[in-house]
Amino acid sequence: MTEKLEEYILDHIDKEDDYLYDLYRATNLHLLYGRMVSGNLQGQLLKMLVSVSHPKNILEIGTFSGYSAISLARGLDEGGRLFTFEINDELEDFTRQWIDNSDVADRIDFRIGDALIEAPKLGVKFDMVFIDGDKRKYPNYYRMLLPEDNMDEGLLNSGGLIIADNTLWDGHVVEPEYDNDKQTIGIKTFNDIVANDVRVEKVILPLRDGLTIIRYKG
Repeated sequence: MTEKLEEYILDHIDKEDDYLYDLYRATNLHLLYGRMVSGNLQGQLLKMLVSVSHPKNILEIGTFSGYSAISLARGLDEGGRLFTFEINDELEDFTRQWIDNSDVADRIDFRIGDALIEAPKLGVKFDMVFIDGDKRKYPNYYRMLLPEDNMDEGLLNSGGLIIADNTLWDGHVVEPEYDNDKQTIGIKTFNDIVANDVRVEKVILPLRDGLTIIRYKG
């Protein structure tokens, strides 16, 4: 994806509204690793996937600055709910103000904590999950959603979608010099688990840093 081609794409999709534009700028100005923010292309895709699949409950693992949470929540039908977990409590003040002041604040339940520990406590089964947390824990997230031994304990409903970000990991998944990098190992292990799981349909999109869409056939 060249910069020129990305500009062309952004010129031919729905425009980023002022609120998300300001959030995108603020993220890059005030937070470390601001480039992790979703941005308009991914945000529009997430919103559309929600709009066409009509999930009742969405789980987001890794809120960061709240851009993707707001995008997901904007696609929800009336009564839909997004539960989003951010493990880094230093982000709470920044992120909470942007979520609370958004037009979809009433649809978002933003929590600080480890989703692996806290999400099962909600007592909620999810129709969609967006994974964008600790890359080393991607296999653990997947097993929480679709455990191999007892499917009744999984958090994903039959027919549900998992959307996993960063699954190409800046190309490191095919670069031998990163074979001992823990984050790369996490992503590659996740990709292998998904590829060999006959319970799901899956496709990897070369969007930004790689986006995998997984559908649990049930």
